[in-house]
Amino acid sequence: MNNNFMEYISQTKVCKNCQSDFIIDSDDFAFYEKIKVPSPTFCPRCRQVRRYSWRNERTLYRRNCDKTGKSIVSIYSPDSPYIIYDTNVWWGDSWNPFDYGQDFDFSRPFFEQFKELQLQVPRLALLHKNCTNSDYCNHSNDSKDCYLGFTVFASENVLHSTNIISAKNSADCYKVYGNSNENLYGCIDIYNSYHCKFCFILHDSFDCQYCFDLRNCSNCFLSSNLRGQSYYFKNEKCTKEVYIQKVKEYHQGSYNVQEALQQEWKKMIFEKAYHRAMQIEVSVNSLGNMIFYSKNARNCFDIDKVEDSKYIDFSTGGIKSCYDLYHNGITCELLYESHAVVRSSNLVGVHLSYDNTNLSYCDSCHNSNELFGCVGIKKGAYVIFNKQYSKEEYFVLKEKIIEHMKQTGEYGEFFPSSISPFGYNETQAQVFFTLTKEQALAQGFLWQDNMPGTFGKETLLPDDIPDDIKDVDDSITTKILKCVRSGKNYNIVGQELLFYKQHNIPIPRLHPNERYKDRMALRPNRQMYDAVCAVTGVPLQTAYPPERRPKMIVSDEVYNKEVL
Repeated sequence: MNNNFMEYISQTKVCKNCQSDFIIDSDDFAFYEKIKVPSPTFCPRCRQVRRYSWRNERTLYRRNCDKTGKSIVSIYSPDSPYIIYDTNVWWGDSWNPFDYGQDFDFSRPFFEQFKELQLQVPRLALLHKNCTNSDYCNHSNDSKDCYLGFTVFASENVLHSTNIISAKNSADCYKVYGNSNENLYGCIDIYNSYHCKFCFILHDSFDCQYCFDLRNCSNCFLSSNLRGQSYYFKNEKCTKEVYIQKVKEYHQGSYNVQEALQQEWKKMIFEKAYHRAMQIEVSVNSLGNMIFYSKNARNCFDIDKVEDSKYIDFSTGGIKSCYDLYHNGITCELLYESHAVVRSSNLVGVHLSYDNTNLSYCDSCHNSNELFGCVGIKKGAYVIFNKQYSKEEYFVLKEKIIEHMKQTGEYGEFFPSSISPFGYNETQAQVFFTLTKEQALAQGFLWQDNMPGTFGKETLLPDDIPDDIKDVDDSITTKILKCVRSGKNYNIVGQELLFYKQHNIPIPRLHPNERYKDRMALRPNRQMYDAVCAVTGVPLQTAYPPERRPKMIVSDEVYNKEVL
């Protein structure tokens, strides 16, 4: 069979997990044939949830390094059955992953044996490289003085933020990217912007507050859908003097004033502003949302520079001919069913691995090629289950294992959630596909009963925190605060207090995790829903679910007429 897509016939299958019907298109079959894997048995959504259940991005624990005994921060709980090494120790030479090599047993399923190998090989406490004074960060590189940052790259003094590239002096943000961003607070989906607060979808703008969908704008307040404008107050043009006076009327150092402004901002976003049904820009033949500079990207979300790929979530920097990925990027090609992979090619079923070629079913392997079923290998080749083979032996044994996995129905599938190193509620699956403990366990996921955090230890009640940031002194950094929503305790570190004072921002009354949830609640989901244009009534699709859908979801034709 050749790779002419027209020779493949679309099929409807039943998901073996949720029992729903799903379609495998002709181009899907062509891809599976190209990488020599069977077609999937899980539907796209169940495959998506399974990958998410392997990503603990932001649940941090205090525990000891199993090598040195040193107290460290880790994404693995103290009661985790895994061997956990401090980041510097794991990358060092004091241990050898080949010491854990084992033979493959053809009388047993692959994943059962792989789980046993995972339990023996040391794991990274946190994934971060080339970071300075950023101990409480995960999935982060080349950053300095960052605190509780997750997926933060090339940034400095960034606090309580997620998915950040090239930012400075910012806090409580989600998805900030581009070449330069600075002095941002409470911002979401920001590109190359400066000195902005509580903005959502902002490009190349500065000095904007409580705004939505602005480009090349400056000095805008509580405004939306503007292009190349300055001195707009509640979507009305003002003189510079009038604008400054109107903004000054809001005493923004006050917590109560900020709360009222946030409510007005959210009402503007959901009841007044125009929203494109799908935000797809500078892209060709693509379907999904938040797609930029891509071509033939189908069922993709939060991506840029992706080509000839399908079912890709949050990937950037050059993805080509890939299927079913989550958080991958920077020149990847021919990847399938993988998570957290960078600068790699020809991978199937790989988790948390950088700079590799020709890997299958590997976990935490780096700078390697020709690995199968390995954990923790650094600079290896022709290795199976952490055991070294000659080149000839490797390929013979690899093919035998693949045939074995096909017989057991394992080959071509991502790692089961039942062998994930994390409980469902520790992972991003719980953020995007929330389940109760009972629901998670019934569906075969794991659950963490001892989530980090304390309750009832507060030494400063919410009502006793000064309303105005100017009335807050340094003693608050010695206090334990209580979240007004969850009741969970949290604290304010000195670096954080300095940021609030410099930017006239009141002390938050919500735990950082609750603030993160609020940011996520403004963004669309990573799946498509049927809808109609609010102006024309024409059917369309959007990533906003019905229960939190903005009033003015419109087609591109209406949006371009009203906004651009």
